Amino acid sequence: VQLQASGGGLVQPGGFLRLSCAASESIFGLNAMGWYRQAPGKQRELVAEISSGGSTNYVDSAKGRFTISRDNAKNTVYLQMNSLNVEDTAIYYCNVVAKPRPGVTYRYWGQGTQVTVSS
Repeated sequence: VQLQASGGGLVQPGGFLRLSCAASESIFGLNAMGWYRQAPGKQRELVAEISSGGSTNYVDSAKGRFTISRDNAKNTVYLQMNSLNVEDTAIYYCNVVAKPRPGVTYRYWGQGTQVTVSS
């Protein structure tokens, strides 16, 4: 399974971007989907995640500005990012968790998409 992320780019402070991440094939046991980011010199951090049931979780800095959603039929996860600021500059990675059977967990990563917020 390959994850293809897209939607990154250069945007001014206060702007918005919508990231998408699509799996190359249907994922059996698809579970949580999420977005992580890694800024230069910093550790990768979870930005947002959405469970198979639709429950969401956000890092504090993203609450109220970012919205994660998913389309299970398309094996795709989205991240709508509004009111972007320079601190959001990072490489964003999508992540998908699959649990095809009890006791077995697979985690897939996308290749990363650069988000740069700058005036």
